[in-house]
Amino acid sequence: MNRLVVLGSKGGPALRPNGARPTSTLLQLNGVNILVDAGLGCSLGLVTAGVALQDLDVIVITHLHADHVLELGPLLHTAWTSGLSHPIRVLAPTGAVELWAAFLQSMSYDINVRIDDEGRTPLRELVNVDILQDGVSTELPNSLTVQTFTVPHPPVEPNFALRFTASELSVTFSGDTGYHPPLAEFARGSDLLIHEAMIPESLERLVARTHAGAKLLRHLRNSHSSVEEAAQIAAAAQVRTLILHHLIPADDPLVNRTEFEQRARRHFNGRIIAAHDGMSIDLTTLGA
Repeated sequence: MNRLVVLGSKGGPALRPNGARPTSTLLQLNGVNILVDAGLGCSLGLVTAGVALQDLDVIVITHLHADHVLELGPLLHTAWTSGLSHPIRVLAPTGAVELWAAFLQSMSYDINVRIDDEGRTPLRELVNVDILQDGVSTELPNSLTVQTFTVPHPPVEPNFALRFTASELSVTFSGDTGYHPPLAEFARGSDLLIHEAMIPESLERLVARTHAGAKLLRHLRNSHSSVEEAAQIAAAAQVRTLILHHLIPADDPLVNRTEFEQRARRHFNGRIIAAHDGMSIDLTTLGA
């Protein structure tokens, strides 16, 4: 099965009643289960999508903001207690090794008890963390590759867009990024582009709800892409389908998914879908 499932569709780490979860996506290609980013709620999202945590093969993290990485450690620990028996590969930016080591230390009591009492293989032996580098293509199982491309998300560095390629299918994730025209060349010809999208007019309401101030507002404006800019990248890249993801805002009663799609349609003539939690797309139908 070649499938993409949006596990969390909102930008930012905040949780609100009946709101969307932070960013994470299941990508199933050539029999390989890949998690792209590990925002809060991704573990439940995976099992709801029918994928046992112990059946994950690869986790790829675009950058180390909390809404993309907060559940990485808990996910891996829960996979372990659920019966993980094969190594999981984690591909992530600089800092991920320290993040993982700190999680293992924080859970050392529980981990050591389970090793001694239940006879489990030490968790550290089942997780391999490799550091992503800009412009490098990494081989994954079953003839898959993932390529990285640095995109701007100040002040966070490094921060990557990702392109996954199978024999006849290519899926590109923008990651979090300000408007960055060179991304179009990286994504060129992709069957699917998953690009973050923001409605700038909503930002002051969002900032007020989070009790933040001018600094957060400045970060959102400087470090993210509007829905119109996402559509312009999709058009320049000549992709088949655009998924608007990491939505800002995702839980404002004055903004709905239809508005995201309508705004994008002014700049991109292909298929446009505004993401929502649990959304599943059969990748074999792309472009049909």
